Amino acid sequence: MKVTELGEAGLIDLLAKTIGAPADKNLIISIGDDTAAWHGDNGIQLATVDSLVQNVHFTLGNARWEDLGWKALAVNLSDIAAMGGTPRYALVALALLRDTEVEQAVSLYRGMQDLAQQHNVNIIGGDTDCAPFMMISVTVLGKATGKHLLTRSSAQPGDKIAVTGSLGGAAGGLRLLADYINITPEHAAILKESFWRPQPRVAEGQLLVRCGVKTAMDISDGLASDLGHICRSSGVSARVEVARVPVNPAVQANFGDKAREMALAGGEDYELLFTAGDEIMDKVRKALPCPVTVIGEITAGSPGEVNLLDETNRPVVLPRSGWHHFEGK
Repeated sequence: MKVTELGEAGLIDLLAKTIGAPADKNLIISIGDDTAAWHGDNGIQLATVDSLVQNVHFTLGNARWEDLGWKALAVNLSDIAAMGGTPRYALVALALLRDTEVEQAVSLYRGMQDLAQQHNVNIIGGDTDCAPFMMISVTVLGKATGKHLLTRSSAQPGDKIAVTGSLGGAAGGLRLLADYINITPEHAAILKESFWRPQPRVAEGQLLVRCGVKTAMDISDGLASDLGHICRSSGVSARVEVARVPVNPAVQANFGDKAREMALAGGEDYELLFTAGDEIMDKVRKALPCPVTVIGEITAGSPGEVNLLDETNRPVVLPRSGWHHFEGK
């Protein structure tokens, strides 16, 4: 069997079984959530790693080096945010083509450093190599900032489902980079920014913890797909009212009937997806500085099932539920 047939989730499950359950009594979370977590000498520690690969996540022809650096760090900071933690340190493994200009590599790190400074993160080391294609792999270490972590496995039937910000902007930016689309310069700038320079919701994740939220993750593969991850981990199902999903205004203005699909399945928005009861959700709306939209409810159905419903309560079927690793689409 090829990894393309098994899929990312199946491969992760298989590799987790191959490794076996860690015997370390200090370990809290290993494979299967946004970060690993363990009890350290100074509280709960967090670690995550993610990679950007040339011709999979980006092409050099349409990428600014500063933007590549920003995004490579942002996707990792977003994982820490999804746990309600504080990022502290970053390690960077960088594979470059032989003919890469020195200034290009410096620009890459400038982009990372710009974002790192915003979140008081220190880039403390890593590795550099020459390779036939470019890859940026970033590891971020952090710590919990509250008495508990946000996890994927604690959603309960009756919880409301909510998201921060708006969705579909990154998908719109990708379409803009891949195809010629005649839109205003203002909208083009918004969509490119959404794709290349997502803003990790670090402060918002910490506020979710303080408000009492237990369940969250960041939206990387797409809303429908990532909600499915929460439902599988929690042993629940979900009902989403598609009309309530907040669509990026620039996407809504330029992509017509495709806009809602892009918000549901586009991915790479790095907004926070979370669940909570009514009382806690009210606290969240008052505490968070960004828009918070309730889009549905957790239900006691088949584990992992996500039901998308239109205004007439009819099922909405997506061509794809989100990004599929190993298929590159």
